[in-house]
Amino acid sequence: MTTAGDDVQLVTFKVAGQDFAFNIFQVERILRYEAPAALPKAPDFLEGVLRYQGSAVPLVDLRKRLGVAAPLREETRTVILEWEGGKLGVVVDAVTEVLQVAASEITSPPRIVKGLAAEYITGLVVTGGRTIIVLNTARLLSSPEKLALETAVKERAEV
Repeated sequence: MTTAGDDVQLVTFKVAGQDFAFNIFQVERILRYEAPAALPKAPDFLEGVLRYQGSAVPLVDLRKRLGVAAPLREETRTVILEWEGGKLGVVVDAVTEVLQVAASEITSPPRIVKGLAAEYITGLVVTGGRTIIVLNTARLLSSPEKLALETAVKERAEV
């Protein structure tokens, strides 16, 4: 028997028809998509910076990050995450729900999940006939990418 303390709340969203989730503790706010200010010399998946609560927040298009099409639609959203002591905006196709699951329902990804995506994944939840991939926000960017992001944001701030 599990107690309420073993429950995890996930903010679920879609990217290219697949269900993904972030732990609710990592999500600060969900905003309608707004085009960010472009950053020169930024990596492809880094859309630019967004003005949020008086500061510049880097905006990563998760669709480009995962190598899928990134069309803008009415339901396209920006998820503002608490990220490494700061904030990071992540563009997704649509935010679907807040889901409460027992921590025991989050399973490790199967060994077959290899390569780039494996390092982003915290676990999988199978519920209601769908598989939700729970992402590890701390691993969305590699160290060189974090450095490129910081450099691009810093250069933008100096302009």
